[in-house]
Amino acid sequence: MRMTTQTEATPALRPFVGRTFRIDYGEAMTVLNIYAEDGRTMRYEVLTGAFAGASAEVRYEAVEIGLGLYVLSWQEADKGTVVHVDDFSGGTSRSFYTTAAHDFVRMAGTLTRVQAA
Repeated sequence: MRMTTQTEATPALRPFVGRTFRIDYGEAMTVLNIYAEDGRTMRYEVLTGAFAGASAEVRYEAVEIGLGLYVLSWQEADKGTVVHVDDFSGGTSRSFYTTAAHDFVRMAGTLTRVQAA
């Protein structure tokens, strides 16, 4: 029997589904996360920093760990892994990722909803 995860059960109820958020990690980078209506895919666009101009669409998993507080995770095409702890109520983001070269990066920043372009 297959178990239904929270990701499958209620994606439309999440505060980020179908919306766009800007994450400002200071000098490290600024990113737009554009969440699709399906509650499973997201497109990111790196606006500033060493990876400026990079963009991709990824399939993510989201788990609510508090009111408006979510852990989101995905694997990049280059096999790098990303985990975010995003507080959509409080407007903060913490990101932890391992690059394809096995470097580990931690960032903290602000999370702001923006109108889609």
